[in-house]
Amino acid sequence: MIGDGMGLNQLSAAMYSTTEPLAMERIKTIGIHKSHSADDLITDSAAGATAFASGVKTNNSYLGLDAAGKKHTSLLRQAGSQGIKTGLVVSSTIVHATPAAFFAYNTNRNAYDSIAADLPDARVDFIVGGGKKYFDRRKDDTLNLITRMREQGYFVTDYFEQDYASWAVPDVPRVAFFTADGDPLPAVNGRDYLPKASADALNFLSRRARKGFFLMIEGSQIDWGGHANDAGYVISEMIDFDRAVRAVLDFAERDGNTLVVITGDHDAGGLTINGGKQGDLVCQFSTVKHTGGCIPVYAYGPGAETFSGIYDNTQIYHKLKKLLLN
Repeated sequence: MIGDGMGLNQLSAAMYSTTEPLAMERIKTIGIHKSHSADDLITDSAAGATAFASGVKTNNSYLGLDAAGKKHTSLLRQAGSQGIKTGLVVSSTIVHATPAAFFAYNTNRNAYDSIAADLPDARVDFIVGGGKKYFDRRKDDTLNLITRMREQGYFVTDYFEQDYASWAVPDVPRVAFFTADGDPLPAVNGRDYLPKASADALNFLSRRARKGFFLMIEGSQIDWGGHANDAGYVISEMIDFDRAVRAVLDFAERDGNTLVVITGDHDAGGLTINGGKQGDLVCQFSTVKHTGGCIPVYAYGPGAETFSGIYDNTQIYHKLKKLLLN
């Protein structure tokens, strides 16, 4: 699970804004990762997620490539090729930098049409996120990727046909639900699908998982609140993300054989808490960009102890690969 833009201060702000403990506070195994990219002390989401997905340092804006432009097969693609079920659930578009790093190859994180074209071939089993327009009303070409996905056995639906809150996942081999044409709304404006989609993904994948499953869930808009220097936005997205964490931890506790790893790719905004009181914080920001601080890693379940300590962000890939594939 990735909280995009989630550093310790974003987590602290969420903890101080609620009366009940966060779900993440249930986790006892904690580590720290160094987040820099290959070409900058301060990473972007593309390079940060590529480190998680493929285990290589790369340049900012690069997806699925190392700094020299060489392709590296992501853990999600490797898992799928070995019969392990896979899923992506995000509160951004599905072609945004973090999810894209798990299936796409591109030097430009903003090449959304090109990134979308890489998704069908990745054969991800469960997909929830925004960005439908990049699949059926493309600027670069006349391809209809929705049609291609359906030809590959996907059940594809969207926010226009059905409200996700009332949607029952069908019994099909693969499913994709587009939650918005472009970017999904912020949580404060009514977007609330991430916790349910996380639980749905776990149920869908685990029921079909003879060899296990790999699921990446992103709380995407924590980062957007940081860029906007909007503490309320950051906190509301953190709380929404933590609701998804709660659903995942509840599943893992019942299942007993599921490893949960939660981290951020970087800090966004340089948020500081400069006073106030519980539920009414005084927050300030030092930048509208990312910062270069180290980022916490939380792990629960079999193999969790592997994630304690201080290490490079690329090691998250190597640790997960050893546990999942070896």
